Amino acid sequence: MQERAGFVTLGPVPFNWEPDKWRDFYFRIADEAPVATVYIGETICSKRAPLIEPYYEAVAERLSSAGKTVVFSTLSEVVSKLDRKLSEQICTADEFLVEANDSSALLHLHGRPHHIGPLMNVYNERAAAFLVRNGAQNICLPIEMPAGAIAALCQGVRGLDTTIEVQVFGRQSLALSARCYHARAHGRTKDSCRFVCENDPDGLELRTLDGRPFLTINGVQTLSYEYLNLIRELPELRAMGVSRFRLSPHSLDMVEVALIFADVLNGRIGIDEAAPRLETVKPAAPFSNGFYHGMPGYTWNGASVI
Repeated sequence: MQERAGFVTLGPVPFNWEPDKWRDFYFRIADEAPVATVYIGETICSKRAPLIEPYYEAVAERLSSAGKTVVFSTLSEVVSKLDRKLSEQICTADEFLVEANDSSALLHLHGRPHHIGPLMNVYNERAAAFLVRNGAQNICLPIEMPAGAIAALCQGVRGLDTTIEVQVFGRQSLALSARCYHARAHGRTKDSCRFVCENDPDGLELRTLDGRPFLTINGVQTLSYEYLNLIRELPELRAMGVSRFRLSPHSLDMVEVALIFADVLNGRIGIDEAAPRLETVKPAAPFSNGFYHGMPGYTWNGASVI
């Protein structure tokens, strides 16, 4: 199943967007974005899921009609009865493929074709082979894996019936907590949060004591402040055997971001043209690619790896 050319995918929206905004975002992706696979569903907080659930059918139908493969993503942290119920409901549905973001989902997906999300922490070939035997058709690797480890894992799964996916754009998920810092920061508890996270469409930025931007909070999730950008690393990733290149959604122009990455992968433009185009849609936060180069994740290595 290893595609040589590679294609762009779009991960699930990790933030608590207003339901209408969430729906319209995916409608535009369906109509305008050159992405082959689109992941949808709530991955961070089960309390948010009922807000967007009424739009699942319309969004999935719109994306499918546009020729996109739709994959439903499960929660990344299952700690309550409500979490377990939501995860089981998604995993036992037959309409679409499922992406497992927590190991509890594997119980329901055993023997069925499915995807493995980046928060499953697949770090070596034996883990990947086990998951493929369980039915995994695609594995999205953790964002902190350096180039050498990605290459080794790609080599290790050659001959297996699976593809390898890597996130190449967007804030990086660093940790999950049982507690909701977003609620705590506003003097509320997790159970009485009143969905305060909706006030931060790209996450709540944290600063050090001296005022330097440091991390980003999204409910129970901790994200990087910087935005991952592996546009210059695409040729090397593809040469390793990576065939799916994931963009993580944000409130900036994701259609333009998808167009830029797709144009590079399809050979329509070069890296030197693509990089400045990405700068035009760049958020206030800087870009980073440190993890890939074996450096601290927040750093930027601007040297070309072609």
